[in-house]
Amino acid sequence: REQAQLKAGLVEEDTEEWQKDSSFTGLERVGGVDLSYIKGDDTSACASLVVLSYPALEVLYEDCRMVALSAPYVAGFLAFREVPFLVEAVQRLQQEEPRLKPQVLLVDGNGLLHPRGFGVACHLGVLTDLPCIGVAKNLLQVEGLVRDELHRQQIRSLQREGDAFPLTGTSGRVLGMVSCKDYNNSSKPLYVSVGHRVCLETAVRLVKSCCRYRIPEPIRQ
Repeated sequence: REQAQLKAGLVEEDTEEWQKDSSFTGLERVGGVDLSYIKGDDTSACASLVVLSYPALEVLYEDCRMVALSAPYVAGFLAFREVPFLVEAVQRLQQEEPRLKPQVLLVDGNGLLHPRGFGVACHLGVLTDLPCIGVAKNLLQVEGLVRDELHRQQIRSLQREGDAFPLTGTSGRVLGMVSCKDYNNSSKPLYVSVGHRVCLETAVRLVKSCCRYRIPEPIRQ
């Protein structure tokens, strides 16, 4: 019920002036958030928020702290386990260094590419009212999307083109894009999806522009 209520506030279009410019003129700060887990420990994690300058991608701010997890992992409801700590990190930044508030957040996880169209990136975006983009390393198998031989062939063709292809679910709706940068012949793609206050085309362009390696710098840092 709470997920559905929050989803009512989701915005899937560009809302910022810098998003309308092909070179993102006006974008100066890009944030990255992630929750990292300790193997064999279900109750501890490290919540991180990093803010980088754009387009130079130099670190301006870091907040990294151990947190105690209380909510269990339930498939499709990961946000209830992770997002409260990420919201706290954003709030600390706004209190301590308001001038470094990011204009967009790259989230290690999915946005619309989710069983109910409301992944971690959407959840965090609606709660913080910041533009958010979901950037996942693995394909979430929803709406008939599977990492089968056809999917792998599409990825291999991407490496030659340096392009992206849409992830279209059984409903006919595009849920995200597969993007691949051929660094060190890596065949591992990224799965980019809308989080909040950004359209998919803008999301993919921005993620590409933030990649020095496979993982975009705000999340990698």
